[in-house]
Amino acid sequence: MHTIIACIDGSASTEAISLAGAWASQRLEQPLTLLHALEKPATPPAADLSGAIGLGSREHLLEELTALDERRERLALEHGKHLLQAAEATARAAGAAEVTQRQRHDDLVGSLAELEEEARLVILGRQGEDHAAEQHAIGSHLESVVRRIQRPILVTLRAFRPPRSFMIAFDGSDTAQKALSRVAGSPLLAGLPCHLVSVGPLSEEQQRQVSEATATLSGAGFSVTTATLEGEVQTALNRYHREQQVDLMVMGAWGHSRIRQFFVGSNTTRMLSQAEMTLLLLR
Repeated sequence: MHTIIACIDGSASTEAISLAGAWASQRLEQPLTLLHALEKPATPPAADLSGAIGLGSREHLLEELTALDERRERLALEHGKHLLQAAEATARAAGAAEVTQRQRHDDLVGSLAELEEEARLVILGRQGEDHAAEQHAIGSHLESVVRRIQRPILVTLRAFRPPRSFMIAFDGSDTAQKALSRVAGSPLLAGLPCHLVSVGPLSEEQQRQVSEATATLSGAGFSVTTATLEGEVQTALNRYHREQQVDLMVMGAWGHSRIRQFFVGSNTTRMLSQAEMTLLLLR
């Protein structure tokens, strides 16, 4: 059975992730899984104290350090359980009917790789716990997850509300066509006004592709508004979002066009960090 996997870590985005999970669970009619990955914290290498303290003292110190690590792991486990309980309460209050909690002793990327086959959608916050004070920072694992996991990924900001409209960043490429087909065939965004947005200038072939894409979406029941923007891609998309009050942007995740270059290398980090709305990344 497929499930919506919402990844929480206690950061400022946790409530938004829980709310997004509840929304997606209801739209897709799939259960919601709340995932908390218990990563082993990085510890500096122990100094060689053999010449500074005696054998007995050194053994006692190592025993204390081991006990401290065990206590830290128990506290992290208990903290994670409290986070999951609070997230489940939030999701259920927002309408999620079937919610399960999962803790894994692995990093987030490894955890999601193990669960990828059962994931219908993965939900992440843009900021992780380590970047909670940085408005435009992205979580340390987000770009790695985007590169590694081949499922649709929803990236939330610190606040989430069910989208009232969405935009598709469209360039006519195979990746964009596939993303558009996924949107047309999925109940996730069904019934919401759609803005089909390109960044020009467009060739005759691209104009034809936009017309075909509009027909595809209209045939799937979407009300479609088309727009061709000018200027730098990221700035133009964010400006359009503000002007039209669009809540969510859909993008294909890889490729070589002006739009899709944002999801290769450093441009990935740039787009994820500066987007002003929820992002849905499709392949």
